[in-house]
Amino acid sequence: MADITRRFGRRHLRSAPTAHIRHHKRGRLTHDGPGISFWYRSLSAALSEIPVDDRELAMAFHARTADFQDVTVQATVTYRISDPAEAAARIDFSVDPDTGVWRGAPLEQIATLLTETAQQHTLDVLARTPLAAALVDGVASVRTSVATGLAAEPRLPATGIDVVAVRVVAIRPEAEVERALRTPAREQIQQEADRATYERRAVAVERERTIAENELASKIELARREEQLVDQRGTNARREAEEKSAADGVRTEAEAARTVRLSRAEAEAARDVGAARAEAQAAWLRVHAEVDPGTLHALAVTRLADNLPRIDSLTLSPDVLTGLLAKLGRPEAGA
Repeated sequence: MADITRRFGRRHLRSAPTAHIRHHKRGRLTHDGPGISFWYRSLSAALSEIPVDDRELAMAFHARTADFQDVTVQATVTYRISDPAEAAARIDFSVDPDTGVWRGAPLEQIATLLTETAQQHTLDVLARTPLAAALVDGVASVRTSVATGLAAEPRLPATGIDVVAVRVVAIRPEAEVERALRTPAREQIQQEADRATYERRAVAVERERTIAENELASKIELARREEQLVDQRGTNARREAEEKSAADGVRTEAEAARTVRLSRAEAEAARDVGAARAEAQAAWLRVHAEVDPGTLHALAVTRLADNLPRIDSLTLSPDVLTGLLAKLGRPEAGA
């Protein structure tokens, strides 16, 4: 909207660079261009403000597909007014000279024109397209159809309007139909997830079975080796017992032979000793047989004295002394 100020009964207009101003005074065009400013009298001035910037027009409308399903089309059309003079001649862009506000609704008229034209071409495309195809490829086909239709619409160039771009945002069915269409895909996804779960479980079971088999095989191998170990220990024990028995036999035989040899030696020594003693005794007897009895008595007394214990003191009682003296006093009788 243009900026209008009052000074001393006159008006001053200042417009933006994106607004094209047309000023008619008494039927004659006195000012024409974007971003201009000038003084004027409100009673004799006719002002028009035409926006020349790019404008976005969002639109949403319903359509029906070939299988009689309602869909909602969301699109955006970018346009601009390339010929302000043609637009001002076909559409009311006049503004109040005192406030600068549009007297009518020119942008709404342009929006209605563009929306109805786009909707017409959209309906032509979707009416021949089933719902499934419209949801898959409908966006591109509708965008192409709308852009071609707007470019070929004769009212737009006659009004000074150029379509810059057309974008179709989405084509959506009704909520119930959309949920119904999502169900097979969700079921398939769920089936894929379940299959993946089952496969993962099967793989886990197979791995557990492999682990159990490996553990069982390990236990069997361990038991077999333990059996071999027991057998080997028994064999070793038997061999050790046999070797020990053989060693004991050899040792026993050696001890027996040694004992026999020792016994033989002792017997021979005993015989030799006995023979020597016998010879000595015989010699002793022969010697004593040849010696007189007095000498033998003296030898006996001498040996007796040698064998008597040591006498430190001797006590003679009168009785013993009397008897001894009596015996000593009768030597001749004894002889």
